[in-house]
Amino acid sequence: MKIDSQKLVQAAAKAREGSVSPYSKFKVGAALLTKSGEIIGGANVESASYGLTCCAERVALFKALTDGKKDFVAVAVVARCDGGPMPCGACRQLLREYAPDAKVFVADSDDLKQVREFTVQELLPSAFVTVP
Repeated sequence: MKIDSQKLVQAAAKAREGSVSPYSKFKVGAALLTKSGEIIGGANVESASYGLTCCAERVALFKALTDGKKDFVAVAVVARCDGGPMPCGACRQLLREYAPDAKVFVADSDDLKQVREFTVQELLPSAFVTVP
């Protein structure tokens, strides 16, 4: 499947508009692409109890999974930071479990044309995964 990274990054930028970040003001958007071509967006949601905050990647993943979506091929993450935001460890673990072969695109919201690309396996080479 040919992945249009720019389209996915644009979708993440759009999802970023839904960020609920009253404390950090750090708005993050993510867009998850299924094998069938569907894009599911998500944005970070903060809590005054910082540990309860949920990253944009996990919001998109949880939304997709609870809607019965699977077979993820890519995810894009966008925020205002040099080089684009990298997924945290928790997001890397969940992506490795539910989207192990996915491409990961990150971009700075101020320069959506500059996209860095990784694989989920590159970001978390020794993940904790269940054995069938």
